Amino acid sequence: MPDTALLIIDMQRAMLKDAHDGEACLGRVAELADRARADGVPVVYLRQQFAQLHAEWLEIHPTLAPRPGDVVLDKESADSFLGTTLGQVLEERAVRRLVVTGFASDYCVDSTSRSALSHGYDLVLVADGHTTMERPAGTEPTAAQIVAHHNGIFSVIQYAGRSVTVAAAAAIRFDGSQTT
Repeated sequence: MPDTALLIIDMQRAMLKDAHDGEACLGRVAELADRARADGVPVVYLRQQFAQLHAEWLEIHPTLAPRPGDVVLDKESADSFLGTTLGQVLEERAVRRLVVTGFASDYCVDSTSRSALSHGYDLVLVADGHTTMERPAGTEPTAAQIVAHHNGIFSVIQYAGRSVTVAAAAAIRFDGSQTT
């Protein structure tokens, strides 16, 4: 059984409507999910809950629709571990390393990545597999700068006893030859 899981955080219609590089990011994450499934790696979706939105807006984007065997967990905070069964799901599958993708780089992706490290998981942040909302013209930092900033932070962050890697989706391997 693989010791890796792919996390897909908040890739929902409502969130991705105005996302930076949204369509391309969706395509990369969908291809990564297909490769993970082909190699027997669990694919875990986290879905942010918002009472004020219509149910159809809470759906995972159709490009990334979960498949049989995938896990879908609802959450109410930026940290995907807080108030969810994510830790239990990962423990049941003997997961030690998380490949993280999703929306938004500066909120849920960041919070979940840091929490994963604090919970004892090694981390692979998919450099081109997370995104955030576009900002109005002239606003800084731009969405592209936010994504780059988080890739930069996680490429140098250190957690005792943890491995942290930032890699492009195309470089991620699940077949045991090398994760990145």
